Amino acid sequence: MEIAKLPPEARARRSVEMREFLRSRRARVTPADAGMAVGDVRGRRTPGLRREEVAVLAGVGVSWYTWLEQGREINVSGDVLDAIARVLRMDGAEREHLYLLAGLNPPQAPPVSGRRVPDDLRQVIDSWMPRPAYLIDRHWNLVTVNRAAALVFGYQEHDHNCLVTFFTGARYRSSLVRWRDAAQVIVGQFRADAARYPQDSEFDRLAADMCATSPVFAEIWAEHRICDASSGSKAVAHPEAGELIFDYTTLTLPHLPGHRLMLHTPATGTRTEQRLTALLGATVPQLG
Repeated sequence: MEIAKLPPEARARRSVEMREFLRSRRARVTPADAGMAVGDVRGRRTPGLRREEVAVLAGVGVSWYTWLEQGREINVSGDVLDAIARVLRMDGAEREHLYLLAGLNPPQAPPVSGRRVPDDLRQVIDSWMPRPAYLIDRHWNLVTVNRAAALVFGYQEHDHNCLVTFFTGARYRSSLVRWRDAAQVIVGQFRADAARYPQDSEFDRLAADMCATSPVFAEIWAEHRICDASSGSKAVAHPEAGELIFDYTTLTLPHLPGHRLMLHTPATGTRTEQRLTALLGATVPQLG
């Protein structure tokens, strides 16, 4: 809930405090703290996160975050502030301070995390264990991830978008076999998705923010590649299980327009199934 409007002098003081507060918190979080890939952070002049990196990791626009840090009068929401607080590793008191500086009353209880997933769909995702499965929305935001996907691909609680994680996540970048080839495919798939929703400006924002954050993404994006996202293969050099090779299938969901269910199956002729079973401590069920 928005707090009462302040007189001009008080708003000016609050804008200055917001600017200094966010800058100081951004400066103390290193790229390694944020789980960013080493290849994206070389040649930096400062140890902390850049503005565009905070924006991308929090899932907000670079321009919007810049305006917030500059203390401008803009509309904010609790969900966005929570995302920024998470990226900047704020504790409870700091998060409350951020809410107050933004002109919102701090929530009395932590917000419920995650998006609502229909029970029958969640059952499918959970029953796919010990094979990896996850659900994404049209903007590639991770809606829900089963335990196998979290363990195999290294998805953490702070990973909100699989496109962002692919290009900024240190664990993902170091473990995915032939990462550059996979990067070309995933950018081509994202561009193809963007063309399906020409009036959805969120795709433009995501692409622009990723170009500002990842030179590799910017280079591939300029090539205008188009790739099919319905199926493919993925190889992971897992630090504990060794090489895991999967065939994946993408299922569209009529009752959740824009969402896709990503199902991974151990590739035939590899030791992936045995290694996956050992990793998760479970027996892979036979599909009939």
